[in-house]
Amino acid sequence: MNVVAFFIAMGLFVIGMWLMGTAPELTGIQAIAFFAGIMCVTLAVAIPATILGRGDGV
Repeated sequence: MNVVAFFIAMGLFVIGMWLMGTAPELTGIQAIAFFAGIMCVTLAVAIPATILGRGDGV
């Protein structure tokens, strides 16, 4: 479970960074792409903080 959650979080983080980096080049949808990137990175940080917990079995 922890490994799967890690890969999902890492994938979301990479996709979010890519979206924020390419947003200026996407004419017409810059704001949408940048906001989607922010949301992906936010979810990538929230997954380890909430789902995985502290890692000490609690």
